[in-house]
Amino acid sequence: MADQIKILVVDDSLLMQKVLVDLLQSDSQLSVIGTARDGEEALSKIKSLRPDVVTLDIEMPRMNGLTTVRKIMATNPLPVVMISALAQREAQLTLKALEFGAVDYVPKPSGPISLNMGDVKTELISKVKTAASANIRQVTPLKAEKLAPPKAKSRDKIISIAASTGGPAAVSYILRNIPANTPPILVVQHMQKGMTKLFSEGLNQECKIQVKEAEEGDVVQEGLALIAPGGFHMIVTSEGEINLTTAPPVNYVRPSADVLMKSAAKNFEAKNIGVVLTGMGVDGARGVEAIKKNGGVTIAQNKKTCVVFGMPRAAINTGCVDFVTPLESIPKEIMAACED
Repeated sequence: MADQIKILVVDDSLLMQKVLVDLLQSDSQLSVIGTARDGEEALSKIKSLRPDVVTLDIEMPRMNGLTTVRKIMATNPLPVVMISALAQREAQLTLKALEFGAVDYVPKPSGPISLNMGDVKTELISKVKTAASANIRQVTPLKAEKLAPPKAKSRDKIISIAASTGGPAAVSYILRNIPANTPPILVVQHMQKGMTKLFSEGLNQECKIQVKEAEEGDVVQEGLALIAPGGFHMIVTSEGEINLTTAPPVNYVRPSADVLMKSAAKNFEAKNIGVVLTGMGVDGARGVEAIKKNGGVTIAQNKKTCVVFGMPRAAINTGCVDFVTPLESIPKEIMAACED
């Protein structure tokens, strides 16, 4: 097939290479055109084979996956899907890889050599296909303007952020570039159980605000960002208290930004600022609709700076988005909305 997606599989285990090749080639749209056992070999084969997508292990000899992602994005930007065991060290490195430009990740279910990869076959194939059409830009450090702290009158606002594919880097950028006493922030980043805690902990070390994974009974407050834990919907009550629920997925996901934003719209009305970032699917569209109808302000990331434009496009198509803006301008837009 002329339109097959060409894949380079990179893993230091020959057994894992074979497992991944067999799974990927079970789909007629996918063709594995090469394999590599470490980052150095991968970079060489990327030049000669020109794959559409690279699947990349984290822990490898000579050059690990994290260094390899950085080099790919600096020299020859390509869609990369991390395939990694999610023990703590690998999970932390995987999150860094997403921040450095990898499109997504697929967990190895039972450690570095997982013979049960068939358990994640559907997820693997879906994420590789999504990656093939992702918007990959050469990663350069984005510089935001230095933002003034919000005025006292703006501090009763509440900010809800929705993100999925490509979101870890976008959320990280926004949270790093807002002042310490910004109004409360609630984040839904589609991510697996356990990963949201590591994501929050990493951000907490790098941001002026406090960042933590939300827990039942947390109370929203100035200078605090709460990230919905993987596997749980997050709801905010009229008293600003967080409730977590395992109600059925919405838009095929849990946590769902629509669930969060609808609760914020109901309980905080015009005090809301809703932000929809890069991601596949439609989550957040009904949420910004609810926020706008209750008098809040809504912002969507523009197509050019999204890895995947699905979620922002769906939000924009509701007719309820006030500002469509590049990622680098979103912190400024949020702070301006706080002053309204």
